[in-house]
Amino acid sequence: MPPPSHRPSEDLLTTGAVGLAVVAVSSSAPLIAYAAAPALAIAFWRNLLAVAVLSPFSLARRRAEFRRLTVGAGRREGLFCVLSGVALAGHFATWVPSAQLTSVATSTALVATQPVWQGLIARAQGRRLPMVVWIGIAVAVGGAAIATGTDVGVSGTAVLGDVLALTGGMFAAVYTALGERARASISTTTYTTICYGICALILLVVCLVGGVRLTGFDGRTWLAILALVAGAQLLGHSMFNYALQKISATTVSVLILLEAPGAALLGWAWLGQLPRPYALLGMALLLVGVAVVVLGGSRAARRAAPVALPADPTPLND
Repeated sequence: MPPPSHRPSEDLLTTGAVGLAVVAVSSSAPLIAYAAAPALAIAFWRNLLAVAVLSPFSLARRRAEFRRLTVGAGRREGLFCVLSGVALAGHFATWVPSAQLTSVATSTALVATQPVWQGLIARAQGRRLPMVVWIGIAVAVGGAAIATGTDVGVSGTAVLGDVLALTGGMFAAVYTALGERARASISTTTYTTICYGICALILLVVCLVGGVRLTGFDGRTWLAILALVAGAQLLGHSMFNYALQKISATTVSVLILLEAPGAALLGWAWLGQLPRPYALLGMALLLVGVAVVVLGGSRAARRAAPVALPADPTPLND
């Protein structure tokens, strides 16, 4: 789907929306670490409550679109929505626990490798990646190794958290790749409602099979879950989607990387989790590498294409 030939100029409202979105998604990992509840339970309630908020509007305004996804050619787009929800469940089931097993700073930095895995998926699909993308991947992987290596001397639990965070980034990339196909003809509201609904259903089954407690939490934990829903799940995503009307998806992808240092600062100020020096170095290299992948790859693609390029996939953030 080609991008608009003309984007409105940026304004203070758009700039403010992006800033608000960065703050909203940056609160995700600290809130998860703060909540006294099983990680999978947090992920389940986060998605279920978001669906409860979105459903009245989407069902009232998008009934025809929902029906179209169940018949004829529309079933293909509907399948992409369902598969996206499965990938989103995989993302939450791995990244959310990582925020409780390792530090907020490291967990957020490692899950921010999503654009790197996105590039590898593109390569697997037969798209040729320019050298600058591979350079960015090397820098990002090196940064991830440094950030993860600092946790080896802490505990095996922290290392497990690092691995889960990286896996969460991979699932996020799969989710984005599937979402790129689905969003070509489906509104954001319908797509998001289906994805969150499928994700919540899968997480519910996992929690029930695994005996994960879903109720009986204290007041501060429910407040943290509600803050996740209102902030990272709804406000953060909505503001980034609004900004996409005036800022390219590539630029928004880079701005989302600010979640990593933002979460580290919140984790330090709120939870007293002071990042270790080597972890800070690793996160810095990680963010540089991801930025090179996103920006360098986009520039190379624009130089190679004589006509309008397909729109970049809309990025995911917690």
